[in-house]
Amino acid sequence: MGWRIGVDIGGTFTDVAVLDEESGRAGIAKVPTTPGDFGAAVIEGIRTAMADFAIDPGSVSLVSHATTVVTNALLEGKGANVALVTTAGFRDVLELRRSARADLYDLFQNAPAVLVPRRQRFEVAERIDAQGEVVAPLDEAGLDAVVAQVRRLGVDAVAVCLMFSFLNDAHERRVGERLRAALPGVPVFLSSEVLPEIREFERTSTTAVCAYVGPVLASYLERLEAALDELRLPPLYVMGSNGGVFDVPEALKMPAGAVESGPAAGVIAAQRMGRQLGRANLISFDMGGTTAKASLIEDGRIETTSEYEVGGEGNVGRWLHGTGHPIRVPVIDLAEVSAGGGSIAWLDPGGALRVGPQSAGAEPGPACYGQGGTLPTVTDANVVLGYLSRTHLLGGRLPIDAAASEAAIREHVAAPLGLDVAEAAAGIVRVVNNSMAEALRIVSVERGHDAREFGLAAFGGAGPVHAAALAEELGIGEVIVPPIPGGFSALGLVATDLRRDYAHTFYARIDEADLDALNRRLAELEAAARTMLENAGLPEADRAIERSADCRYTRQAYELTVPLGEGPVTRALLDGLAGEFHDRHLRTYGHKNPDEAVQMVNVRVTATGRLPGVEFHADAAASGAPGEREREVLFGERVRCPVVARGGVPADAEGRPGPFIVEEMDCTIAVPPGWRARRDGRGFILMTRSA
Repeated sequence: MGWRIGVDIGGTFTDVAVLDEESGRAGIAKVPTTPGDFGAAVIEGIRTAMADFAIDPGSVSLVSHATTVVTNALLEGKGANVALVTTAGFRDVLELRRSARADLYDLFQNAPAVLVPRRQRFEVAERIDAQGEVVAPLDEAGLDAVVAQVRRLGVDAVAVCLMFSFLNDAHERRVGERLRAALPGVPVFLSSEVLPEIREFERTSTTAVCAYVGPVLASYLERLEAALDELRLPPLYVMGSNGGVFDVPEALKMPAGAVESGPAAGVIAAQRMGRQLGRANLISFDMGGTTAKASLIEDGRIETTSEYEVGGEGNVGRWLHGTGHPIRVPVIDLAEVSAGGGSIAWLDPGGALRVGPQSAGAEPGPACYGQGGTLPTVTDANVVLGYLSRTHLLGGRLPIDAAASEAAIREHVAAPLGLDVAEAAAGIVRVVNNSMAEALRIVSVERGHDAREFGLAAFGGAGPVHAAALAEELGIGEVIVPPIPGGFSALGLVATDLRRDYAHTFYARIDEADLDALNRRLAELEAAARTMLENAGLPEADRAIERSADCRYTRQAYELTVPLGEGPVTRALLDGLAGEFHDRHLRTYGHKNPDEAVQMVNVRVTATGRLPGVEFHADAAASGAPGEREREVLFGERVRCPVVARGGVPADAEGRPGPFIVEEMDCTIAVPPGWRARRDGRGFILMTRSA
């Protein structure tokens, strides 16, 4: 047994969580994020955490990292220089896209920038039909010319996507062989390796995204691995968007799988917390410096979706088709809004108060940080209202300039609106709370769930300040604040399992499926999954493989994923699959058509390597003493509120009635009037509305 280290890069701070596998003791180190070189903050944070908790490098069993490198490269348009090779006649698939539009009636909306410019998209003559049969052989002479053109471009990566290569990859593999031989050291991504699934645009887009971000991710991870090696730490694992970690070689095979790895870690941590506390139904709420994320956990399960677009408005609010670059990889189903502690308050041309999406980020940060920021942020509003300390945060490591917060709000919000500073600050908080409540509704009410049947797991550096107000908005009766809430997402990195997803199109009606062909396809996927688990060095007892299938009614254009079961596929197993699909369709859409034929589209295999389970607990004494014993807080009206440490929250069944403030090194918890808070035996803060 030893220590696990998880690192999560946020918009303002980089969090390093450490967990003692034997005792469950958890700790956190927070350092300012370094946008110019994210790896610098990662290494500084790890050094700080190891020094603070006296961790010997030899006792570290796991280092896991949630990286924003992939998402940032797409959002900022700073990916690699890429070439695309495709079948003759399909050069413009990336630009033709789908007809889906985020705003049906906006005639002037622009599609996302194409990742591969037209001059770097090349065609080769070949054709495979919809049955996987060769209609036109690969033109080797034409391929010679394409390889020469790509070599002259000096690209950083190449994406290859030929028609129907998911049914027959012979031509695509040949193109890959030629390119890899001619371009040593240049990564070549084949769609038949990245995403052997039906749907031409999505397959091309996913492959192009991998090529676009792959070299950027490889460069970042190479530097980070070298720094970790100097610290004598074990090999690095990367958090995937599906909620599991994988090693660096696997990450570089499928770079798109590292999109949204940070938010995924927080949801995994909330799921583990729910299991520990016996709360099967939770809404996770993670509010950091730049964004707030929400996801729903029902019966202890987290939903994933492959209907995901990155690099556009689909990253904010809800997944909107037509706003970004589609990637067909499993992503934890969550809603995200540009509402964090660093979100900037501003007035639109009509004089209405807005908050975000612009953020002060880590540099210069909120005005109260004294690092050059002059614009009012949510953090500044919380300082003015008394929710946050007017003197310091991070246990004294971060001095707070309350006068700067007041000046920023007065100049940019209060004076133009004719309000006093406190009224303006309260308005900023109301606006941002409304935005975050919308995220909670998206994952609950809009998914057909009653939010009142769920608890709210609140974490992130800013989440526990706003949690009670959001719970009241949705009628939620319980808020749970875990240990080290400011770095709880990083804890998710050390509490998850190794996971990799594999998929391949198998297109057939269930009642007509070729059992031999289906069993062969599943065997291929399972073999790849077993190889990955073996390479990870996990004991056989800790390995698990699950199978599923994407199914739909004939003539439908969308699928539901249904468990396929174990063992050889038989007619009886497929009949059970069809029955489960009918039931899932009823639960999802409110109706089913049992007389309608069910069609299988893709088969999937999920490989899981179980890491030893851990439980979280807080050392109440380690939370430290608050900077003051009481302060004025605006809960509708000014109230002199007690300020206590986590250890000062009663551990009895009754708890303590609000209003009061819980102040810790990494976050502040606001307990308003009408709420009570108590601390359980493991240090979790449980807040409930008073009767």
